[in-house]
Amino acid sequence: MKLPVIRHLQRNNTVDELEQTVKVLESFSEYQGIKDEEMDVIGELITNLCGAVEVHKMIESGVPERDAANRFVKKVLGSIDQ
Repeated sequence: MKLPVIRHLQRNNTVDELEQTVKVLESFSEYQGIKDEEMDVIGELITNLCGAVEVHKMIESGVPERDAANRFVKKVLGSIDQ
């Protein structure tokens, strides 16, 4: 998860575009010939895309962009610590 990447994706893509990309990557990840290294990259991409969707939704609900990004990071880090 990289906050600068999440911000870039959120600023330059719609929620629909991000969600469609996640669907394509999830479908690709089901291919039998995927190597472990490739799965790691796909997982990182999906994480960043889902983060961008979450930040988008927070902004749409009235949270300032900076606060939305920081809340998302805290949420993820908080769930990892548990």
